[in-house]
Amino acid sequence: MGERQSWHTYIPYTDRIDYLGGVNNNLAYLLSVEKLAGIHIPQRAEVIRVMLCELFRIASHLVWYGTFAQDVGQLSPVFYMFTDREKIFNIIEAVCGGRMHPNWFRIGGVAQDLPQGWDKLVREFVRYFPKKLKEYDKMVMRNALFKARTVGIGVFSLEEAIDWGATGPNLRACGLEWDMRKKRPYSGYENYEFDIPTAQNGDCYDRAVVRVQEMWESLRIIEQCLENMPEGPYKSDHPLATPPVKQYTMQDIETLIHHFLHVSWGPVIPNGEAMIVTEATKGWNSYYLTSDGNTAPYRVRVRTPSFAHMQMIPYISRGYTVADLLSILGAMDYVLADIDR
Repeated sequence: MGERQSWHTYIPYTDRIDYLGGVNNNLAYLLSVEKLAGIHIPQRAEVIRVMLCELFRIASHLVWYGTFAQDVGQLSPVFYMFTDREKIFNIIEAVCGGRMHPNWFRIGGVAQDLPQGWDKLVREFVRYFPKKLKEYDKMVMRNALFKARTVGIGVFSLEEAIDWGATGPNLRACGLEWDMRKKRPYSGYENYEFDIPTAQNGDCYDRAVVRVQEMWESLRIIEQCLENMPEGPYKSDHPLATPPVKQYTMQDIETLIHHFLHVSWGPVIPNGEAMIVTEATKGWNSYYLTSDGNTAPYRVRVRTPSFAHMQMIPYISRGYTVADLLSILGAMDYVLADIDR
């Protein structure tokens, strides 16, 4: 699909891969395109991107949190957590117009500037959510039955995690402090203060501990975006950033030509190859792109986290009961579209 679509029209397809991760999928693809094209992203656009990615990280983790608790026998949490996810979607909808598949990032920036009142919505959520996280901690993480179903279950070592290609929270639950946002910073993540949550035992419970802590860290990052949102353009003025701002097309012929060509053909990306790995909600997400100087990629390859994690299931389930298999599957946090791509 990526090889028959233009560089620009492929963006909506990326939304459908980890459909719980939203714009995180756009970002992994666009960073590689922008590296190929040599496009510099304005600071405001970078901060907007980071804020939305972290909101989607929390939304994705809430789905995992509620359904994992449900998998091991707790029915109530999923209703509370999906209610909070709706609050995040209200922000996403106000900013992007879409919810699960916002298709809002663009080559060179984002589709539109933030709407009036976005800061009020985000500030309300940042104030509201911490007390809910504490409530869920009592409800789920400290629950004796939840612990009985997850502690010491589905254990794998750091060496095994690396051998099988585990990434994200599943890798950090084995004790390795590796997060692409810190180790290979992109989109200005080096400018934010946040910690990398880790755990030591590599079991189902520790994988839950890491994800819960990640939500706290995402809140910290969102708060920093809120307080330090820079002024300036929301899209690069590079000629390959698509499409140019419509209001200028009636003022100079160059912009009109660029607008016409980019909308009808799509941008022509220079020859080369690029791949940037991002820390998506479930682990490493990346697009390997090869350009032969055309309006569509010559090759597109997608590396998603869930495929590697699901390969591990038969190996780490051996010797456990069928009931334990539910805990192991739930703790892995996978999405079928992310496996199948």
